[in-house]
Amino acid sequence: MKPHLPLLILLGAAGCGTEVEDVTEVQDVAAASQASDLSQKWELCGKKAVRLEDIHPGAAGSDPADLFHGDRVLFFTANDGTHGRELWRSSGTGGSGTALVKDIYPGLASSEISNFTRVGNRVFFAADDGVHGYELWVTDGTSAGTYLVKDIYPGPADGVHRPSPFFRRNSPLMVEFGGVLYFGADDGVNGSELWRSDGTEAGTYLVEDIEPGPADSFPHTFARVGDEAFYFVAAQEEGSSDTVHLWRSTGVPGAISVLSRAGDNVIFSPLAVKSRLYFLLDNDEGEASLWRTDGAASSTERLRHFVGEYPHDLVALGHRVVFSAGSGEAEGEELWISNGSPPPGTRLVKDIWPGPMGSSPGSLAVLGSRVFFAANDGSGDGRELWVSNGTGAGTRLFKDLASGGASSDPNALASIEGTLFFSANDGVHGFEPWVSDGTRSGTKQLRGLAHGSASSSPRDFVRSGWDVFFSADDGTTGRELWALPFRPKGECEHHRGAN
Repeated sequence: MKPHLPLLILLGAAGCGTEVEDVTEVQDVAAASQASDLSQKWELCGKKAVRLEDIHPGAAGSDPADLFHGDRVLFFTANDGTHGRELWRSSGTGGSGTALVKDIYPGLASSEISNFTRVGNRVFFAADDGVHGYELWVTDGTSAGTYLVKDIYPGPADGVHRPSPFFRRNSPLMVEFGGVLYFGADDGVNGSELWRSDGTEAGTYLVEDIEPGPADSFPHTFARVGDEAFYFVAAQEEGSSDTVHLWRSTGVPGAISVLSRAGDNVIFSPLAVKSRLYFLLDNDEGEASLWRTDGAASSTERLRHFVGEYPHDLVALGHRVVFSAGSGEAEGEELWISNGSPPPGTRLVKDIWPGPMGSSPGSLAVLGSRVFFAANDGSGDGRELWVSNGTGAGTRLFKDLASGGASSDPNALASIEGTLFFSANDGVHGFEPWVSDGTRSGTKQLRGLAHGSASSSPRDFVRSGWDVFFSADDGTTGRELWALPFRPKGECEHHRGAN
């Protein structure tokens, strides 16, 4: 990106004073400092990750997935080769270690756990124990405290929805609101409708039969907006036609429809931004529009239709939403931003790769007042780490992690307590863990986990307690659970003393 002429004048003539790159670094330092001031400052205790447990001994790996922060413990699913894919927990580099919580579906079969949702000091989820079908479960991290809440559809039939891959990625099937869990369930009498649970059998019951009788409204795509309400998608039959609605609920009967569409429409990818809910809608044409609601039908509005690739990687940047999308126009798939109003309030941030190719921004993560992402500007640097403050002038290549024309292909970006964690390939060590404090000088590869140029391909970075967990494959033990000690400033000395 060419420097702005007044900036060059302020810097002085070439060869005299600070270079433009240094000024950009100063700007990065200022933004990073602002980000770190927003919360308690945390720091890594060294650059070496620790493999916590060889859960599936040998090279096969247990393939940890669904990493989720519970109450002072990480929950995840893994397959140890003996029990199938089941519920596990880890206290990280300290505490009681890593262990199987419960073999919910006994034997080699898997219980198909999904939809971890924390309510207070417990975590709800859906699972199949091989007897009661797919039902609601809860855990406090102990075997005794992990149990079937209620056999909602008595017998082997499913009471809770089994999520498809699409729903796993785009449509949450449970939500916490007011200290209670809300979800869709079918009791075999009222069809699939809106339910609630406090973790007891008596406190698990139907809230509202939106589609009266045995027919299904199939509640899904839940999203909480502050402490006032939550939203979900459910269907209704109106005359001879099926319709799909976006509903607003306070957890009691009387949910309000804020949007009604034809039954073949799909509403997905909800994102709460301040008091608003953003979401995507596919009108059965394989294309999607960005919508927004303030909680009433009159304030629910389509912001822009996007041709081609669905908008994806929606993230909140202050009161705005930033995302990647293709508009079907000359610029290809690029970075977009919306302030909640139609164009020009919803607009292209920058045509990073000029012309129809598109830079394909991906893996967006917000660090302070900026969005970091992977993109390719077509200049020969390959797919690298970029940053944006939501303006065209403030959108630029952040750092070329793989020199020359090779792509470092940053992925799995996660913003955790003022630090960016991600995976990238510098062209020498393969895909390994990286961190950034929001400055180029503070963007570094951690110690590689796989040998030489092989890749450990870390992913799913999640903080729980005083560790950042992720899964990786070191080339010897297969994909297993790893952790980086990550503590509030001043606490790392205690960690070093204990090790």
